[in-house]
Amino acid sequence: MLSRLLKEHQSKQTERKELQEGRRREAITAATCLTEALVDHLNVGVAKAYVNQRKLDHEVKTLQVQAGQFSKQTGQWISMVEGFNQALKEIGDVENWARSIEMDMRTIATALEYVHKGQLTSASS
Repeated sequence: MLSRLLKEHQSKQTERKELQEGRRREAITAATCLTEALVDHLNVGVAKAYVNQRKLDHEVKTLQVQAGQFSKQTGQWISMVEGFNQALKEIGDVENWARSIEMDMRTIATALEYVHKGQLTSASS
């Protein structure tokens, strides 16, 4: 009787150990699946962040190139406008010079007319 009770006890302990071992394996499997799912979820976020960072880097490079081109074109426009302003100043200088010459010529013409009229009146008298 005692040996039978011992055998029953040992068999129940073996069943419990096997049940415990099965639960342990299930817990390990579940924990592994959870860990893999979390890592996959995090990797998706990291991958998206990496792709976005590469896109941003590309956009920054493009923007830098365009800003350089814009700066160069702006410099060219400034040079052209300065040249245009200089040309306008020169035209204004030429115009003033031409007016001055014209006034001098009128003065000379008036003086010559006056002298010519004076000679005509002296010759006729």
